[in-house]
Amino acid sequence: MTPNFILIAISALYCFIATVEGANLKTFSAEYGPFNESYYEIFEVISPATISNNALQLTPDSASSQFGMPMTYNSARILLKRPFKLWEDHGTNASDASQPQVASFNSSFLINVYRIRNDNTTGEGLAFLLAPDLLLPSNSFGQFLGLTNSMTDGRESKKLVAVEFDTYKQYFDPDNNHVGIDVNSVKSIKTESLTPHNITIASIGARFYNVWVDYDGLNMVLDVYIAEQAKIEGATPPKPSSPILSADLNLRDHLNQYSYFGFSASTGNDSQLNCVLSWNLTVHYFPDPGKRLDKRRKIVLGIGVTALALLLVAAARFGYRFHKQREASFKSNLLGRLKCLPGTPREFKFRDLKKATNNFHEKNKLGQGGFGVVYKGLLVKENMEIAVKWFSRESIKGQHDFLAELTIINRLRHKHLVKLLGWCHKNRKLLLIYEYMPNGSLDQHLFIGPNKEPLEWNLRHKIIKGVASALHYLHNDYEHRALDNGQTSYAEAEGVLGTMGYIAPECFLTGKATQLSDVYAFGAVLLEVVCGQRPGTKIAGFQFLVDWVWLLHRDGKLLEAVDPRLGDDYIAEEAERLLLLGLACSHPNAIERPKTQAILQVISGTMSVPVVPPFRPALVWPAGGPMDMDSVKTMSIVSSNFVSASSPQESHNEVALLDTSTLLV
Repeated sequence: MTPNFILIAISALYCFIATVEGANLKTFSAEYGPFNESYYEIFEVISPATISNNALQLTPDSASSQFGMPMTYNSARILLKRPFKLWEDHGTNASDASQPQVASFNSSFLINVYRIRNDNTTGEGLAFLLAPDLLLPSNSFGQFLGLTNSMTDGRESKKLVAVEFDTYKQYFDPDNNHVGIDVNSVKSIKTESLTPHNITIASIGARFYNVWVDYDGLNMVLDVYIAEQAKIEGATPPKPSSPILSADLNLRDHLNQYSYFGFSASTGNDSQLNCVLSWNLTVHYFPDPGKRLDKRRKIVLGIGVTALALLLVAAARFGYRFHKQREASFKSNLLGRLKCLPGTPREFKFRDLKKATNNFHEKNKLGQGGFGVVYKGLLVKENMEIAVKWFSRESIKGQHDFLAELTIINRLRHKHLVKLLGWCHKNRKLLLIYEYMPNGSLDQHLFIGPNKEPLEWNLRHKIIKGVASALHYLHNDYEHRALDNGQTSYAEAEGVLGTMGYIAPECFLTGKATQLSDVYAFGAVLLEVVCGQRPGTKIAGFQFLVDWVWLLHRDGKLLEAVDPRLGDDYIAEEAERLLLLGLACSHPNAIERPKTQAILQVISGTMSVPVVPPFRPALVWPAGGPMDMDSVKTMSIVSSNFVSASSPQESHNEVALLDTSTLLV
């Protein structure tokens, strides 16, 4: 098989030749994100926009930003600093209809438009735009989306084209949840409501959407596609087969010959967070006059291409050899350091795990969460059942990260945390092998068919107490030992990982987990067990279970949230205490959530429940960030393991929980 290095070399050579021979157009292609301060060199970031928390923050992400501006009534832009020549002068290629008269481009990006308040208030929207300059129109807040203002809106001289994602209804809009194509005005030439497509740009609770904006310069058609981000971390949803919005558009008529690509956004009377988390851009643009190659230069380049081909192949062979040597060195050093670990975990061979799980067959899947998939396996020779967790993350690349992760998980010792048996490291992919829990996952016992007996109340209470005990151990008894070893987190991943409904709201802004975000995830599990509903369930018009429970609390009907399959077979006092505790743990503001010691005392009845306000509070984002991160140690390990509670049959058997808490590092 041809090594990857050689394939890469051949691809690079092909692209180089295509660029040389396709003299009419040049190609620019780049992938941006996760974003950090280095991107200030590439982008024109117009205040109050910032680049922070691994995203382009088009509008302020805190109530008092470094610019001293509120979150309402503002607008901003972030643009790529280099312009592109998007069309030729008339007559250059006019006689050849097969040649494009206008440049083509493909842009894809991931957005998160976060509604601050859990009601119908939003404002105002975000847009992908092609602009004539690197300036921001004054007074372009509110309905103008950072594109125009009351004096310039609709003027052909503005030379601006945009795709808007509008979350506030103006008199000229179809609704408060639509996509539109704008030409020199925020009054779109074409719109499409997103509600019939089950898409809500600014939903209650964070959602991420992949957007594709494609322009065909030959046929002069602009297409817009949109799809919700895949639930599995690292996966990208397929581009929809047909656009959600399309328009015939000659960019020559509406844009400057040299234009800039980027984003804009605004807020009005109400605020929202307008974030871009990644951006891919490919532009097939026209070269500047005088820079085209004459025949003589093409001949010289032809010779250079041959030399380049030989050089690339040689480099590929060298790289392939170096790659193999580095892998061998990595493995040697890894095995040496593993011998120093207490109770050295066993290394499993990938081929044995593959055979044990029937090539990781779908039928053997036990569960799936934001960090990976867990499969049941049987090691025939040893007559041993195992659970294999295949991490979906791509971030565990180095020896240090791998050892840190393995060391911490290997040292966990708690009756409600399943024991780690060993590990497998294949092509820098991490697999962890655990004891198999024969009673299955909590899902299998909690979410059963209508003709089966529901999980009884006493067992639900016992499970909640067991999970709380394990969480307290991770945050206190265990963490002190881990910190002595210099570890404050067991991996550094990029972005927000986990299962929707378990993720604390501040994690979408910081991309990191803390003890307090673990408490939020525990609150989601608690409500899940008591209500018999998944945290991400849409119920009574609400996007998440917690919002519905909070409404019942406000109306004095809290016990109506208890799983109706239980009938009257539960203890009302315990149920009310647990539901209130679940709401307290789900407080949008992290600092208001109870600590694990208090949680245990509330569950056991030795401490009263914290005061829970009748309305779910809004997320308040302090100027300096959500909290002092140095004082809240990052140690979220629960979802990397199975958290279990004793089963009704036998004290040594356990009901395993997958993703009971959300790991976000």
